[in-house]
Amino acid sequence: MNSIQLKSRAKINLSIDVLGKREDGYHLVEMIMQTIDLFDKIKIFSLKEDTIIIESNSLDIPLDSTNIVYKAADLIKKQYNIKEGVKIIIEKNIPIAAGMAGGSSNAAAVLVGLNQLWQLKLSENKLKELGLKLGADVPFCIGGQTALAENIGEKLTKIDGLSENIFILVCKPELFVSTKEIYEEIDSKIIEKRPNNKLLIQLLKENKIQQIADNMYNVLEEVTRERYPVIEEIEKIMMENDALGSMMSGSGPTVFGLYRNREDAENCKNKLLKKFSQVYIVKSHNKGVEIYG
Repeated sequence: MNSIQLKSRAKINLSIDVLGKREDGYHLVEMIMQTIDLFDKIKIFSLKEDTIIIESNSLDIPLDSTNIVYKAADLIKKQYNIKEGVKIIIEKNIPIAAGMAGGSSNAAAVLVGLNQLWQLKLSENKLKELGLKLGADVPFCIGGQTALAENIGEKLTKIDGLSENIFILVCKPELFVSTKEIYEEIDSKIIEKRPNNKLLIQLLKENKIQQIADNMYNVLEEVTRERYPVIEEIEKIMMENDALGSMMSGSGPTVFGLYRNREDAENCKNKLLKKFSQVYIVKSHNKGVEIYG
């Protein structure tokens, strides 16, 4: 086998709580992550020369050793003493720096792809262990589905997710949010409202969509929204146009809304497109990285 193609899916958060900070700077979190069917396409070709080449249709991501995809390939090469090289082509569809784990998902795809390409026969757990060295979201992105993520985000418990009958409208405004800065600011805040993850897990199990929408909560949103009022503006447009609920994903700036039917989601999408260029209607998905083609 000398090449492989993979889908690398985005995620949204149905909740985020920040419980503290470790001495190494990582934050302790408790959050619910949900894979959605918005994906980048990753193609990996094996090369005889001992090199890592990255190409992309996006001008907004680095193509050198600072890219997490490069780091993923480099990690697996060093760990298993691989003297071959790879060319990785990233077709970006997931908005960049959006709070949707696009980069982590790409790194996850490279780990899964190279495991297959180089016939390393690593288990999913072993891949997740490697993924954690690259970033806290990478282990989740490998398997996908829906999970309660604890500790720094790597302790994953699979739970029931959003029904595939629900339409998710995603909107990313044209701004860059520094995750690091948002988390630093939350350290100095007294968090007064927190999500009830136990309740949310139960509501997901019972598929009570309106109550799920009512109980979604992201503690980071207060901080990001203060800096960027556009987040509140998008949520307002969604709620005024039949969203069951609307919330920011990750540290932002992406906002999503839940809809019972495509017609309502399409109607709101058209209104958002007058102001924002990155607007998508997607559904939940039960896979993170998927080999195809």
